[in-house]
Order: sequence, then C-alpha cells, then structure tokens
Amino acid sequence: MTPLPTANITSPQAQAFSPNSAVVSPANLNSPDQTVISGAVAAVHRVADLCKQAGAKRTVMLAVSAPFHCALMTPAQKALATDLEALVFNDPQFPIACNVDARLITRRAEARDCLVRQVTGPVRWVECIQLLIAQGVTHFIEVGPGKVLTGLMRQIDRSQSTLHVENSESLEKTIDVLIAS
Repeated sequence: MTPLPTANITSPQAQAFSPNSAVVSPANLNSPDQTVISGAVAAVHRVADLCKQAGAKRTVMLAVSAPFHCALMTPAQKALATDLEALVFNDPQFPIACNVDARLITRRAEARDCLVRQVTGPVRWVECIQLLIAQGVTHFIEVGPGKVLTGLMRQIDRSQSTLHVENSESLEKTIDVLIAS
C-alpha cells in the first residue's frame, strides 16, 4: 500500500479547505504554530502549496498509511463503532482528556463515543494541554520513542514540566524527578 501524505503545516493560517470537492481538513492542532492536515492526496498537496503561498514557515509531507482524522476515515469509524459496541466499558477510574472535544470525560458511554469520533475528528492537542494545565496537572510525561510531544509542549507552554520515558534509564530518571517533586 502506498502511504498517503499528510502535510504538517507550520502556520496558523492552515484551515479546512476543499479544492475541487476533494476532502482535506485539519487532523492535528498540535501547537499554535503547527497544524497537520489530512485528506485526499491531491487536495493535501494543493493545500500545502496554498499555505506556502500564504506565508507558512514550512510544509512537510508525512508518509502515513491512511488519511487519519478526516472524513475519508468514515468506513473505519463505522467499523470501530460496531466493534466497540460489542465491548463492555466501565466508567474510567480517573478523568480522561478527550482529544476530539478537548474536555474531560468520566463515563463509559463518553469514552466509547470519544474513541469513535476521534477516527474522523481532529486531535485538539493545544486545547487538551491547556485543559490539563487548568485542571492543575503539574507534570507531563511522554512515553515512547522520540520527544515530539515534549517539543510541542515547549511551543504551547514552556513553563510546564515535561519528562520523557523510552527505556529503563529514562524511566528511572523520571521516577527520581517525580519523587523529588
């Protein structure tokens, strides 16, 4: 399968646009200066060009396996909804930040609904981080390879404490920092 490009548009001007009725929309609202768009290949390329013409600092085509977080994912969204209906959900034991709404959810039906809508809805990362800060979160821990989210946090709010865990050594460092806090 040929990967479909998603453009990482580093410009606040990036917004939903449908040239020639082709689907393209914001997929990830990552930081005040970074919006990822997703959609039909030709439309993504056209919007990337338009963003460059409008003054975007840069555009980068990302090799991804599908046009995530846009209407083209509706068939996958329907399949996920069917699969999730067959599962038993419990109310979360702690609030979960729902990316598609940038709100905290506390009920099982909300969790299921949020997962389904996230397939075609944009990730509202900036708003989720701001929500968590407003709720009093004091430490943000990125788990996994790389430090993409840690870098985005610096663009959103440099005053926040960010930690990163990707192996046993970084886990030990993170635990030490948390104990010392």
